[in-house]
Amino acid sequence: MQRYFAENVEDIFYIEEEDFHHITRVMRMKFGDELYCVNHQEQAARCSIEKITENQVVAKVVQWIEEKKELPVSVSIVSGLPKGDKLEWIIQKGTELGASKFIPFIAARSVVKWDEKKSDKKLVRWNKIAKEAAEQSHRHRMPEVMAPVKLKGLIELGSYYDLKLIAYEEEAKAGEISILASNLKQLEYGKSILVVFGPEGGLTEAEVTALKENGFQTCGLGPRILRTETAPLYLLSAVSYHYELLR
Repeated sequence: MQRYFAENVEDIFYIEEEDFHHITRVMRMKFGDELYCVNHQEQAARCSIEKITENQVVAKVVQWIEEKKELPVSVSIVSGLPKGDKLEWIIQKGTELGASKFIPFIAARSVVKWDEKKSDKKLVRWNKIAKEAAEQSHRHRMPEVMAPVKLKGLIELGSYYDLKLIAYEEEAKAGEISILASNLKQLEYGKSILVVFGPEGGLTEAEVTALKENGFQTCGLGPRILRTETAPLYLLSAVSYHYELLR
């Protein structure tokens, strides 16, 4: 059954714009058909279509659903701007794996140069990818994709998180295997994690030093060196295994 994020007033959901088009033109749904709706309070409901106007689908709640779909901790992924469509892949798959926020990072070794003139279109596309992935994976939360930040902005954002990590390949090369696991054991449910991943060329020593001076910890992700688009998915899988499968 299709799932949509939408505004609601009590037991009525109002679905508009692209989701309206998807319901009426792509799915060709009609009066009485059922779908799932999720509001901004992360509450999900099974609904029945009550009315279809020229630009709005009105759906009435049949049953509110109690289910846990979100990771017990909030994980924000910082990705050094990669080449091509790799960031879109990270956003899509990272959303499926439970990330709560994506923060593109203009790193020293990022080959891609951020074009402010195209920024609005890029952000709209990235957030659309996150929304569609959240609906497909039946999540209750639609992750936010922020505008790219530089090192100073990243350090400032770090002050809002309970745990700040740097996935650093030099730690992996040195055989470091305990920092991630030990931190996850100590971190309580409901807390927040910010994890930084470098672009294809990795983070510079200067960037790592600056982050460490501001409370970030470097950690390895196992003995193998992972690509920039693979490492965030490994991290999210590890968090899910620790908090969801081991409990």
